[in-house]
Amino acid sequence: MARDSEYYKDKQKKQTLKLRSLLDQLPDFCVDFIYSKELTTQTSTLISYSYDLLTFLRFLREKNPQLKDIDPKSMKLEILKQIQSEDILEYQRYLSLNVDGEYHENGKKAIARKMSALRGMYKYQLIHKHISEDPAALVAMPRLKKDKNIVRMNNYEVQDILNAITIGNQQMSDRQRKYCLKTQQRDLAILTILLNTGMRVSECRGLDLNDVNLIENSLVIVRKGGGQDIIYFGKPVHSTLSDYIEGERQTISPLEGHQQALFYSLQGKRISVDAIEKLVKKYARIAVPGKHITPHKLRSTYGTALYRETGDIRLVADVLGHENINTTIDYYAAIEDEHKRQAANAVDFNRKDINPNHQT
Repeated sequence: MARDSEYYKDKQKKQTLKLRSLLDQLPDFCVDFIYSKELTTQTSTLISYSYDLLTFLRFLREKNPQLKDIDPKSMKLEILKQIQSEDILEYQRYLSLNVDGEYHENGKKAIARKMSALRGMYKYQLIHKHISEDPAALVAMPRLKKDKNIVRMNNYEVQDILNAITIGNQQMSDRQRKYCLKTQQRDLAILTILLNTGMRVSECRGLDLNDVNLIENSLVIVRKGGGQDIIYFGKPVHSTLSDYIEGERQTISPLEGHQQALFYSLQGKRISVDAIEKLVKKYARIAVPGKHITPHKLRSTYGTALYRETGDIRLVADVLGHENINTTIDYYAAIEDEHKRQAANAVDFNRKDINPNHQT
C-alpha cells in the first residue's frame, strides 16, 4: 500500500539512479556535501542541489579562462578558496540572465533556490574547516515578496468546473464533448478529490486501487516529503470514486507494471502529473475563463474554505500536509484580506441617522 507500492519503489529507484549519475559529474568536495544531506533530505531535493552545483561549476568554467578546459568532475577544493563575494554576485547576475554560452533566465525565487544549494555547500566546507572563509554568506539572498493574493475559486466557480465535466459547457466543441465522454468519470473523480481533500497532484497520481477504502471513506497517500498519511473524504468523493471504480476503470486494459494504479490514461498507463494538470486547466478554461486555475489553485480553494469553516489553522496544516505551519498562514492571510475588504463599506459618514449636533 502507498509507500510500499511498486510505483513508489520504482520511483525511488529511478531517483536514486539519477542522483548517482549526477554525483558522477561532480567533484569530490561537492559529493561530500551531498552525502552529508542524505539522511535528512529527500532524494528529489538532492537531485536539485546537484543540478544547481553543476550550474555553478559550469559558470566558473565559462567565466574563468584558466578553468575553460577543466571538467567540473576534476575541479579541486582550492578553487573555492579563490572565490570572492564579488564572484558570487556575478553568479547571481549570471543566473538572472545569461545570453553568452549556456543560456539562463531565472526569477528571484529560482535564483534563491539555486543560491541555497551553493550557500549550503560553502557552509559545509567551512564547518569542516576545509576553507577559512565563506564568501557566499556575505552575499544577500534575493528578497522574495510574499504574495497574499491567493487565487482560488468561489462555490459557483467550483460547481461550474464540475458541471463542465458532467453536462458539458456551451463553449465546448462537439469534438471536445465526445473526447470528454471517454474520461468523464475519471476526470470528475480526480477533480472532486482535489477540490474536496486539497491533495497534491503528485499524491493523486500515486494512488493505487488498494489505497482506497470506501467503507471508512479514506485514502492512503504518500506526502511530498515521502511520509505516509491517511486522509478522509465525504459523500461527493465517495460517489464519484465509486462510479469510476465500478465503471470506466473496469473498461481499462492496463499495461504491464500499471495494474495497481487508480487512475489511468487512455493508453492504460498510470496517469501522469502533466496529464492531471492539463485536464484541470482544460476544464478551468471552459468554466472559469477569467482566472488562471491550476491544480495548486484547487488546493488553495480547499484550504481557504476549510479555514473559513473551522477557523483552525493547525487542522488546515495537518490536512494539507504542511510541515511548516507558516505555509498555512497564507490561507489565514487570504481570509483576513476578505475581512479588510468588508471595511470598505462598513463606515458611511453620509448616513442620515448621524446627529450633526452631537458632541463628544
